[in-house]
This record gives sequence, C-alpha cells and structure tokens, in this order.
Amino acid sequence: MIECKKETITKERVEEWMEEWELLRQSIHKSHTIRDGKAKEIMLNAIQLYVSFVLKASNQQDALVENEQYEILPINAMERLSFIKARPGQYACYRQLDELYIETKKKCARLRLKH
Repeated sequence: MIECKKETITKERVEEWMEEWELLRQSIHKSHTIRDGKAKEIMLNAIQLYVSFVLKASNQQDALVENEQYEILPINAMERLSFIKARPGQYACYRQLDELYIETKKKCARLRLKH
C-alpha cells in the first residue's frame, strides 16, 4: 500500500483543492445543463486535478499505478477513475467524479485523525 503523507492532507490544503474542484464542478454542471459541448474539456482538467492531488498526497511523481492501493483513495477509486477517464464527457462520469472528490475529502479527514 502506498501511504499518504500527513503534511499533504492538512485541512487547509484539502479545502484549497476542494475549492478548485468546486469551480470546475460548477462549470461542468453548467456545460451539461446548456449542452455546449465543453464538459469533456473541463472534466479532463478536473480529472488531472484529482490525480495530481492523490499523487502529491502519496509522494508519487509520475502517474497512478493501476494495480497499487493508495491509502488516500476511497473504495474502488481506481476502477471508478478508469470509468471516468473512458468517457469524460458523460454526465454519469461527472457525477462519479464528484463523488470521488467528496469521498476522498472524507478519507483525508479520517487519515488526519489516524496519523
């Protein structure tokens, strides 16, 4: 298991990350609502933000290792992320990514208490 670093999941850092997601989330939601075709592009940025946070929190540099377990990730996160990456323009993938952000934020809070 790849453990997370406590100093990377402070409440302040997680809140900053979630604020960035919230801006992207609103844009994605709006794009799906008005069907302007921009959701996929914004989703790709949101996926990159998510992966970047996980890598920094896990002291990894390059990319997520698919068969590895990351302490910071919620249950089935890698499979869910694969689903999202396969069809980033779909509304269901946006909802799934939103859930991953929320669950990862909660996991960070639990890990802060644990470490």
